[in-house]
Amino acid sequence: MIKLNILNLKKFLEVVNGCKNNVVMHCTDGSKVNISRQYEVQNKLWEQYRKNKNCLPITLSFSNPRDYMGIVCYYAGDC
Repeated sequence: MIKLNILNLKKFLEVVNGCKNNVVMHCTDGSKVNISRQYEVQNKLWEQYRKNKNCLPITLSFSNPRDYMGIVCYYAGDC
């Protein structure tokens, strides 16, 4: 599990949608939601991102280590 502050949501979602397996977001209420290629959920993330002045704190988990590394590499290069 990793916690990130996303500053470029468009590029982040491109990487998420390119993942092979599910990318699971851990919500504050304890629920878990797949965000990979889930465009309705991603639209809600856009709303939160804009509401939070173009920053989205998010906690994620992965079933595929390559997907994890893809997100980490994106995040390291974007900061």
